[in-house]
Amino acid sequence: MAAPVKVYGPPLSTAVSRVLACLLEKDVEFQLVPVNMANGEHKKPEYLKIQPFGQVPAFQDESIAIFESRAICRYICEKHADKGNKNLYSTNPLVKASIEQWLEAEGQTYNPPSSALVFQLAFAPRMNIKQDEESIKLNDQKLSKVLDIYDQRLESSRFLAGDEFTLADLSHLPNTHYLVTVGNRGEAFSSRKNVDRWWNEISSRDSWKKVVEMQKSK
Repeated sequence: MAAPVKVYGPPLSTAVSRVLACLLEKDVEFQLVPVNMANGEHKKPEYLKIQPFGQVPAFQDESIAIFESRAICRYICEKHADKGNKNLYSTNPLVKASIEQWLEAEGQTYNPPSSALVFQLAFAPRMNIKQDEESIKLNDQKLSKVLDIYDQRLESSRFLAGDEFTLADLSHLPNTHYLVTVGNRGEAFSSRKNVDRWWNEISSRDSWKKVVEMQKSK
Protein backbone atom coordinates (compact mmCIF):
# COMPACT_ATOMS: atom_id res chain seq x y z
CA MET A 1 0.00 0.00 0.00
CA ALA A 2 1.34 3.42 -0.99
CA ALA A 3 2.36 5.79 1.77
CA PRO A 4 0.11 8.83 2.35
CA VAL A 5 1.11 11.95 0.50
CA LYS A 6 2.65 14.67 2.67
CA VAL A 7 1.48 18.28 2.84
CA TYR A 8 3.85 20.69 4.57
CA GLY A 9 2.48 23.81 6.21
CA PRO A 10 -0.22 25.16 8.55
CA PRO A 11 -3.92 24.74 7.68
CA LEU A 12 -4.39 28.46 8.38
CA SER A 13 -2.42 29.19 5.21
CA THR A 14 -4.76 29.86 2.31
CA ALA A 15 -2.54 27.92 -0.09
CA VAL A 16 -2.24 24.94 2.27
CA SER A 17 -6.00 24.86 2.86
CA ARG A 18 -6.59 24.81 -0.92
CA VAL A 19 -4.55 21.60 -1.19
CA LEU A 20 -6.23 20.05 1.85
CA ALA A 21 -9.70 20.70 0.42
CA CYS A 22 -8.65 19.07 -2.84
CA LEU A 23 -7.27 15.99 -1.10
CA LEU A 24 -10.48 15.63 0.90
CA GLU A 25 -12.64 16.00 -2.20
CA LYS A 26 -10.60 13.28 -3.91
CA ASP A 27 -10.54 10.97 -0.87
CA VAL A 28 -6.75 10.81 -0.95
CA GLU A 29 -5.00 9.87 2.29
CA PHE A 30 -2.54 12.48 3.46
CA GLN A 31 -0.23 13.42 6.30
CA LEU A 32 -0.07 17.06 7.38
CA VAL A 33 3.48 17.98 8.35
CA PRO A 34 3.80 21.08 10.55
CA VAL A 35 6.21 23.81 9.46
CA ASN A 36 7.19 26.28 12.17
CA MET A 37 7.43 29.42 10.08
CA ALA A 38 7.97 31.63 13.12
CA ASN A 39 11.21 29.76 13.72
CA GLY A 40 12.19 29.91 10.07
CA GLU A 41 11.80 26.20 9.30
CA HIS A 42 10.59 27.08 5.80
CA LYS A 43 13.95 28.68 5.03
CA LYS A 44 16.14 25.80 6.16
CA PRO A 45 18.13 23.82 3.54
CA GLU A 46 16.21 20.56 4.01
CA TYR A 47 12.88 22.31 3.40
CA LEU A 48 14.24 24.32 0.45
CA LYS A 49 15.01 21.02 -1.28
CA ILE A 50 11.27 20.43 -1.69
CA GLN A 51 10.14 24.08 -1.85
CA PRO A 52 12.93 26.20 -3.33
CA PHE A 53 11.11 29.49 -2.66
CA GLY A 54 10.73 28.73 1.05
CA GLN A 55 6.95 29.04 1.09
CA VAL A 56 4.03 26.79 1.98
CA PRO A 57 2.72 24.39 0.98
CA ALA A 58 5.26 21.85 -0.10
CA PHE A 59 3.95 18.49 -1.24
CA GLN A 60 5.53 15.07 -1.46
CA ASP A 61 4.21 11.94 -3.12
CA GLU A 62 6.87 9.33 -2.38
CA SER A 63 9.91 10.59 -4.36
CA ILE A 64 8.04 13.40 -6.12
CA ALA A 65 8.06 16.93 -4.69
CA ILE A 66 5.73 19.66 -5.98
CA PHE A 67 5.13 23.25 -4.94
CA GLU A 68 2.46 25.89 -5.79
CA SER A 69 -0.99 24.97 -4.50
CA ARG A 70 -2.86 25.06 -7.82
CA ALA A 71 -0.24 22.85 -9.50
CA ILE A 72 -0.48 20.43 -6.58
CA CYS A 73 -4.27 20.32 -6.91
CA ARG A 74 -4.05 19.60 -10.65
CA TYR A 75 -1.57 16.80 -9.97
CA ILE A 76 -3.84 15.25 -7.32
CA CYS A 77 -6.83 15.36 -9.65
CA GLU A 78 -4.91 13.89 -12.59
CA LYS A 79 -3.29 11.09 -10.62
CA HIS A 80 -6.45 10.17 -8.75
CA ALA A 81 -8.98 10.77 -11.52
CA ASP A 82 -11.03 7.73 -10.50
CA LYS A 83 -11.15 8.54 -6.78
CA GLY A 84 -13.52 10.73 -4.79
CA ASN A 85 -15.16 13.59 -6.67
CA LYS A 86 -14.59 12.64 -10.31
CA ASN A 87 -16.03 15.93 -11.55
CA LEU A 88 -13.42 18.04 -9.78
CA TYR A 89 -11.14 18.14 -12.83
CA SER A 90 -12.85 16.66 -15.87
CA THR A 91 -11.20 14.49 -18.52
CA ASN A 92 -13.51 16.00 -21.15
CA PRO A 93 -11.42 18.56 -23.11
CA LEU A 94 -14.21 21.13 -23.39
CA VAL A 95 -15.18 20.89 -19.72
CA LYS A 96 -11.53 20.99 -18.66
CA ALA A 97 -11.01 24.13 -20.76
CA SER A 98 -13.86 25.80 -18.86
CA ILE A 99 -12.35 24.72 -15.54
CA GLU A 100 -8.95 26.01 -16.60
CA GLN A 101 -10.21 29.39 -17.71
CA TRP A 102 -11.93 29.98 -14.37
CA LEU A 103 -8.92 28.67 -12.47
CA GLU A 104 -6.89 31.19 -14.43
CA ALA A 105 -9.42 33.91 -13.60
CA GLU A 106 -9.13 32.99 -9.93
CA GLY A 107 -5.35 33.06 -9.96
CA GLN A 108 -4.90 36.17 -12.09
CA THR A 109 -7.96 38.31 -11.35
CA TYR A 110 -9.63 37.21 -8.11
CA ASN A 111 -6.58 36.23 -6.09
CA PRO A 112 -4.60 39.52 -6.26
CA PRO A 113 -7.23 41.78 -4.61
CA SER A 114 -8.63 39.07 -2.34
CA SER A 115 -5.16 38.06 -1.10
CA ALA A 116 -4.26 41.68 -0.43
CA LEU A 117 -7.46 42.10 1.56
CA VAL A 118 -6.96 38.84 3.47
CA PHE A 119 -3.53 40.04 4.53
CA GLN A 120 -4.67 43.52 5.52
CA LEU A 121 -7.90 42.48 7.25
CA ALA A 122 -7.11 39.05 8.71
CA PHE A 123 -3.36 38.66 9.13
CA ALA A 124 -1.96 42.17 9.66
CA PRO A 125 -3.84 42.61 12.98
CA ARG A 126 -2.54 39.23 14.22
CA MET A 127 1.00 40.24 13.29
CA ASN A 128 0.70 43.69 14.87
CA ILE A 129 1.20 45.31 11.47
CA LYS A 130 -0.59 48.58 10.79
CA GLN A 131 -3.31 48.19 8.18
CA ASP A 132 -2.82 50.05 4.91
CA GLU A 133 -6.13 51.84 4.39
CA GLU A 134 -5.25 52.87 0.83
CA SER A 135 -4.52 49.26 -0.11
CA ILE A 136 -7.79 48.14 1.48
CA LYS A 137 -9.79 50.76 -0.42
CA LEU A 138 -8.12 50.01 -3.75
CA ASN A 139 -8.52 46.24 -3.45
CA ASP A 140 -12.12 46.51 -2.27
CA GLN A 141 -12.81 48.33 -5.54
CA LYS A 142 -10.94 45.75 -7.61
CA LEU A 143 -12.70 42.86 -5.89
CA SER A 144 -16.09 44.49 -6.42
CA LYS A 145 -15.53 44.62 -10.17
CA VAL A 146 -14.50 40.95 -10.25
CA LEU A 147 -17.57 39.91 -8.24
CA ASP A 148 -19.83 41.79 -10.64
CA ILE A 149 -18.49 39.62 -13.45
CA TYR A 150 -18.88 36.49 -11.33
CA ASP A 151 -22.47 37.41 -10.56
CA GLN A 152 -23.24 37.65 -14.27
CA ARG A 153 -21.61 34.29 -14.94
CA LEU A 154 -23.41 32.59 -12.05
CA GLU A 155 -26.78 33.85 -13.23
CA SER A 156 -26.68 31.25 -16.01
CA SER A 157 -24.42 28.65 -14.41
CA ARG A 158 -24.71 26.85 -11.07
CA PHE A 159 -20.93 26.87 -10.64
CA LEU A 160 -18.18 28.82 -12.38
CA ALA A 161 -17.20 26.17 -14.92
CA GLY A 162 -20.66 24.68 -15.41
CA ASP A 163 -23.21 22.59 -13.56
CA GLU A 164 -20.73 20.71 -11.37
CA PHE A 165 -18.52 21.80 -8.48
CA THR A 166 -14.95 21.78 -9.77
CA LEU A 167 -11.43 22.83 -8.90
CA ALA A 168 -12.32 26.28 -10.25
CA ASP A 169 -14.80 26.78 -7.41
CA LEU A 170 -12.67 25.04 -4.79
CA SER A 171 -9.75 27.36 -5.45
CA HIS A 172 -11.84 30.34 -4.29
CA LEU A 173 -12.63 28.84 -0.88
CA PRO A 174 -9.55 29.87 1.18
CA ASN A 175 -9.48 33.61 0.50
CA THR A 176 -13.25 34.01 0.47
CA HIS A 177 -13.56 32.22 3.79
CA TYR A 178 -11.24 34.74 5.45
CA LEU A 179 -12.95 37.71 3.80
CA VAL A 180 -16.39 36.59 4.95
CA THR A 181 -15.57 35.28 8.43
CA VAL A 182 -12.72 37.55 9.56
CA GLY A 183 -12.47 40.43 7.12
CA ASN A 184 -16.02 41.74 7.54
CA ARG A 185 -16.57 41.55 3.77
CA GLY A 186 -19.59 39.24 3.79
CA GLU A 187 -21.78 41.92 2.24
CA ALA A 188 -19.63 42.00 -0.89
CA PHE A 189 -20.82 38.44 -1.52
CA SER A 190 -24.30 38.43 0.02
CA SER A 191 -25.32 41.60 -1.85
CA ARG A 192 -24.92 39.78 -5.16
CA LYS A 193 -27.70 37.20 -5.44
CA ASN A 194 -25.89 34.68 -7.62
CA VAL A 195 -22.54 35.02 -5.89
CA ASP A 196 -24.30 34.62 -2.53
CA ARG A 197 -26.03 31.42 -3.64
CA TRP A 198 -22.77 30.07 -5.06
CA TRP A 199 -20.72 30.91 -1.96
CA ASN A 200 -23.26 29.37 0.40
CA GLU A 201 -23.22 26.18 -1.63
CA ILE A 202 -19.47 25.73 -2.05
CA SER A 203 -18.62 26.71 1.53
CA SER A 204 -21.10 24.13 2.83
CA ARG A 205 -19.28 21.19 1.31
CA ASP A 206 -18.10 18.56 3.77
CA SER A 207 -14.52 18.81 2.50
CA TRP A 208 -14.32 22.52 3.31
CA LYS A 209 -16.03 22.09 6.69
CA LYS A 210 -13.29 19.60 7.58
CA VAL A 211 -10.59 22.08 6.55
CA VAL A 212 -12.16 24.77 8.72
CA GLU A 213 -12.18 22.36 11.66
CA MET A 214 -8.48 21.66 11.04
CA GLN A 215 -7.83 25.42 11.09
CA LYS A 216 -9.65 25.80 14.40
CA SER A 217 -7.62 23.05 16.02
CA LYS A 218 -4.29 24.71 15.17
